[in-house]
Amino acid sequence: MIDIKTPRDLASMRRASRVVAKTLGLLKILVKPGVSTAELDRFAEGKLRELGAVPAFLGYRGYPATLCVSINEEIVHGIPSEKRIVREGDIVSLDLGAVCDGFYGDAALTTGAGSVSAQALRLMEATELSLARALAQVKPGARIGDLSHAVEECAAENGMSVVREFTGHGIGRRLHEEPSIPNFGKPGAGPVLKAGMTLAVEPMLCLGKAGIVIKNDGWTAVSADGSMAAHYEHTVAVTENGFEILSAVI
Repeated sequence: MIDIKTPRDLASMRRASRVVAKTLGLLKILVKPGVSTAELDRFAEGKLRELGAVPAFLGYRGYPATLCVSINEEIVHGIPSEKRIVREGDIVSLDLGAVCDGFYGDAALTTGAGSVSAQALRLMEATELSLARALAQVKPGARIGDLSHAVEECAAENGMSVVREFTGHGIGRRLHEEPSIPNFGKPGAGPVLKAGMTLAVEPMLCLGKAGIVIKNDGWTAVSADGSMAAHYEHTVAVTENGFEILSAVI
């Protein structure tokens, strides 16, 4: 069952999502050659708590950190470590969630460390564009498949593949709610969107072929062919006239 949020619910989700957005904006500045992923994680946890939120990922299904930091061929769920050092030319995906007043916010972005390759820039731009195209489909009466198809089409136009094993999701009183939002699919398929629904839309694209491998830590997902991957995400609410990005930086 897909939960419809009240204005009061949305106010709490907006607060949680904006805490996430603010923290991600600060983390993006910190992503430089020489920084460890553990340093980024410590900053993320401290900033969330300073802003009155609780980390959403810490302890979730056993995940051991506040922040997911995924580098280059790592797609999602990279576990921060003192030994994992960001290097010149890396692309770094940051995925963060927070809880305020019992409601969740979730967002992600990918950024470069120092000077990155033209291919890496093209990947990040295409992935961010695929998110924008998916969000442009969000309105009452649209279907989840419209969002999914928009991501897949954008990836194909840019000669890239979508990650099929992980999806976007509903969000609210829980981090993951119905519906699932794949990054591939047919327009006109899937659940109908209604005002008050809240969604975490999160395309993940790879420069190479589709397919993933989970590393021995049981969490970190990497592209099977070792190609670079990027990840962007926003928490959004379906409104009477379209959508509101709850995780927008203001």
